[in-house]
Amino acid sequence: MNVYIISAPIILGLLVIEIIYCFIKGNGYYKFQDTVANVGTAIGNQCVNLVVAAVIYQSFGYLFDNFAMWEIPTTWWSLAILLILIDFLFYWFHRVGHTINIFWAAHMPHHSSEEMNLGVGLRASVTQRLFAFSVFWPLPLLGFTPDAIYSMVALHLLGSYWHHTRVIKKLGWFEKWFNSPSHHRVHHGVNPQYIDKNFGEFLIIWDKMFGTFEPEVEEVCYGVTHPPKTWDPTNIYFQYWKELAIDAAKAPRFIDKIKIWFMPLGWRPKGMENEGETVAGIGYTLSEQVKFQTKQFRKSKPYLIFHIVLAMMFMYITVHTKSPLSETDRWIFSGAIFVMITAWGGILEGKKWAPIIEIFRLLLMAVLTAYAMDQLYHVSSPTGIPTLVVFSITAGSILWVSKYFREDKLELPDEEKVMNASGDNNVAIQSR
Repeated sequence: MNVYIISAPIILGLLVIEIIYCFIKGNGYYKFQDTVANVGTAIGNQCVNLVVAAVIYQSFGYLFDNFAMWEIPTTWWSLAILLILIDFLFYWFHRVGHTINIFWAAHMPHHSSEEMNLGVGLRASVTQRLFAFSVFWPLPLLGFTPDAIYSMVALHLLGSYWHHTRVIKKLGWFEKWFNSPSHHRVHHGVNPQYIDKNFGEFLIIWDKMFGTFEPEVEEVCYGVTHPPKTWDPTNIYFQYWKELAIDAAKAPRFIDKIKIWFMPLGWRPKGMENEGETVAGIGYTLSEQVKFQTKQFRKSKPYLIFHIVLAMMFMYITVHTKSPLSETDRWIFSGAIFVMITAWGGILEGKKWAPIIEIFRLLLMAVLTAYAMDQLYHVSSPTGIPTLVVFSITAGSILWVSKYFREDKLELPDEEKVMNASGDNNVAIQSR
């Protein structure tokens, strides 16, 4: 059972509804480049989650079968208790994730967006889920079955998604006990008073009990103190891992090369104390923020929207547990997905290498899609209509890339043209 496949239709449905609502309202909550980066990180993350979910589920089964002294029956009351325990364990995992370098490296990509909408709820790290599932290992020892744990974790994940919105304002009495969009907006803020606050996912009472609660008062400034400044999901995934690796390599003492991974954020190795920034005094407000934006290739918007829809179908074939793809097939398909999302990042940043990578991935995915239809689903042949449709779309896309994705045809996203015309200077424009 893949919890992500189960929740995917609900998550995508809510996302589409909010995008349409925000478009009608014209509230500017969605920026095209940021949204594509969010979707790209989510698609790549799904490929890794398939492996993580299988490994963790098997480990839960091993612990339950060999070390649980009894089995807790699956009833409404046991599931309610299990959900509260999951939320309690996640609160502490989440809090540690903002405190220790190696855990922040896994969690930071989720916070790297400078916007707040349901698309941000999709932005996730390829390493986060392994750490997140691992924190629940005491539950099978207590007697909860792996199926019950997995199902309630799915519910917990789905319940945390709707918090990522600016559309829903404050919710009165509900916020005394439960997490809400207002509480979670604070959690994503880099305003000095909001940093490392509101770690709860389902209940907010843990934050109130353990001193990490902060109400939303000042308008929230979203992001991280060291923004990744890229739309490339691969760079977003590994930005902080790379920074830690560089520091570890530069550290004069061998012990510090190991120690840095497990020390609090802001700690510096001996001999490097004056490099970097300490935890004290970090943070900034909206008036101080300079958002990252880039010039992108002309006609990128309709092209990427169309290919995001196609990518969802390709991802479904790759990660669905009922798919007849072999393990080797899944690795190859996943590799093509990572080439795709890297190309998307390059297109949004106007990178000169992006058209070459994009044409390569178009051809690769056309072959893989035809293979999936022909060999696995028996709905196509080399001269059949489905195969002809796939290669027609590929040929048309290559012509589009060749015509518009050139260095002399860079432009701002439509929303940024409007912002600049209105005199908003709170945007950093970079061509490459």
